[in-house]
Amino acid sequence: TRGAALAIPAASSATPMAPRISTAVAALAAGCTALSATTRPLRIGTRGSPLALAQAYMTRQLLMDNFEELSSEGAIQLCIMKTQGDMILDKALSEIGGKGLFTKELDVALLGDEVDICVHSMKDVPTWLPDGTVLPCMLEREDTRDVFISPSATSLSGLKDGSVIGSPPPPPPPP
Repeated sequence: TRGAALAIPAASSATPMAPRISTAVAALAAGCTALSATTRPLRIGTRGSPLALAQAYMTRQLLMDNFEELSSEGAIQLCIMKTQGDMILDKALSEIGGKGLFTKELDVALLGDEVDICVHSMKDVPTWLPDGTVLPCMLEREDTRDVFISPSATSLSGLKDGSVIGSPPPPPPPP
């Protein structure tokens, strides 16, 4: 899967699950395998796109594999959400607000305690995160060479001088 990050409430958040989630994310990154139990499922916010779902299911599986108390059926719930970026398909992203349109609804749900963590594809994360959120860890990145497409070359070094290379649109202005 491509670069994915987990968004969680910042340490100052009043979200009851925040300490557990921060501990889970930090523990997972450190290779630990124990968490305190909770009575409600860990709620993972995600978009419904194939890439977002693949990253969310991978995150769910990593948590289940590394924390016994999250391995039982129903211990982790995926909360699939539509974002403005998913719904507005007839306009250029730069015309409707930039990359944040793919994460805003998830961030609002996170800060409103509707979900405990969010899985974002890094391509969708704006340069500036909403106040009260952090990206404490990222999934291991897959091979990045899967996006090179050319009618005449097999690598970047094989392109002729003066070749035009496509790139993403400029980032949105700061909030």
